[in-house]
Amino acid sequence: MKLDTRIKELIAVGASVTANCQPCLQYHVSKARESGADDEEIAIAIAVAKAVRKGAAAKMDDFGRDRRDSGNGGVRRGPGLRLHCLRKPLHLCPGR
Repeated sequence: MKLDTRIKELIAVGASVTANCQPCLQYHVSKARESGADDEEIAIAIAVAKAVRKGAAAKMDDFGRDRRDSGNGGVRRGPGLRLHCLRKPLHLCPGR
């Protein structure tokens, strides 16, 4: 099965929402419209992405709570620990 450009851009709209990347979202909404997607399809893609993001956030909250409640949760502590997850992620979106 091949996906046409419209479908790929709607997927990219959803991925942009879940990645919290506003420039990506602007870019992919524009490209989705150019590819024939209408406002309703874009709204559905955004709604699905928001539901996925909300579910993932809830699972991460549970995961963090479980690690907290189980002692050190297997988290390595010491001088070599780097908080890499606090850095802004690199986005290679063409919209940037």
